[in-house]
Amino acid sequence: MPKKLTRSKLIKKLDAIFSRWVRLSNSVNEICTCVTCGKELHWKDIQAGHFISRKHYSTRWDERNVKPQCVGCNVFKYGEQYKFSLFLGLKLSKALSLQSNEIRKFSSNELEDMIEKYTERFNKLV
Repeated sequence: MPKKLTRSKLIKKLDAIFSRWVRLSNSVNEICTCVTCGKELHWKDIQAGHFISRKHYSTRWDERNVKPQCVGCNVFKYGEQYKFSLFLGLKLSKALSLQSNEIRKFSSNELEDMIEKYTERFNKLV
């Protein structure tokens, strides 16, 4: 029987597959457009930017909260949150902001289920 992954390793694994799925699922002919500046890059060369920071587990893997962003916007311009909110729209931005205040701790089983879900979704796109 394989050894169970630690919680931190499950989170790391989920972050990786979720990021790959977000980027590939938002690409057209493998090209993604940064939601905040419009730069076009291959899906492997763009990042999965979070409107609400990843430190908030209640929105960390919420598909509405994560969109393709170039490294310039996501890292060097700290996510360009205002421009990101314009892309999402006022209603969704507010909803995600409120949701981020909820304390959410995912169980190991929930993390494993999400890893499986996004691995399957990613594999359908490849």
